[in-house]
Amino acid sequence: MAAPSHRALFGVLRGWSRGARGGCRGLSSSGAAGSKWRLLGALCLQRPPRVTQAMSPLEKEMAALVGEMDLEKSLYSDHEIRCLAEEERMKRKKDKFDDDDDGGKEIVLAQDLEDAWEQKLQKFTPAPRITDADKDGDRTSLNRKLDQNLLLLVKQKVGNREIWLLPQAEWQDGETLRATAERALVELSGQHWEAKFLGNAPCGFYKYKFPRVARTDTGAGAKVFFFKALLQPSQPPLPKEKLDHVWVSKEELVDYLKPEYHSQVARFLVDL
Repeated sequence: MAAPSHRALFGVLRGWSRGARGGCRGLSSSGAAGSKWRLLGALCLQRPPRVTQAMSPLEKEMAALVGEMDLEKSLYSDHEIRCLAEEERMKRKKDKFDDDDDGGKEIVLAQDLEDAWEQKLQKFTPAPRITDADKDGDRTSLNRKLDQNLLLLVKQKVGNREIWLLPQAEWQDGETLRATAERALVELSGQHWEAKFLGNAPCGFYKYKFPRVARTDTGAGAKVFFFKALLQPSQPPLPKEKLDHVWVSKEELVDYLKPEYHSQVARFLVDL
């Protein structure tokens, strides 16, 4: 009698488990259908550094030490071997041990090459690390803070206010969230800017509720999914007269973004 009772109990439990799982699925889909959140895809567009950062005193000291160690362990280059051979040849000529006649040909010595290279070096002027945009404080220019990452911010209208945000667009049925962020890039520039998106998954998330006067039955708030992309070189600048925008470093974000929004954005920004 024990075996049938155990089988009956197992059957009851299995039926209850299936019913519970079915009920959970029904509640989940019902909640999704009645969601009052608007989905937005935001673009975290960064301009990578164009020059390396200046070395700290410790880095300079370490670089000098490593350079000395490499020099001690290195072999002679072809140019250095040529210099040594020419020195030996000149010494033999001076001591009249070498009667080799050059036949009146013009000989270019290694020292002559070094003198010519030195003259070219004296004429070379490196580009300044501090640009005119840095001096003028023009934050709409891409040609500033060349040794840091820059992030694009735009002024967008939310409700009846204009605030600084990362470029964003509302999700449309049938597209992925990354496609929404890519569409935000096209709408932003009015042309096909070249940017490399770093993956299909969002790098950050932010949720906020609309003001009470702006809430509706289909929109009580917004969920923003951020996608990181790197601006490729030689891209045309954004028109200042058509779009209020800035290119700012991570430290300058606090001058534009709201505290809650800034705390979420700062989480996925890394300066290397």
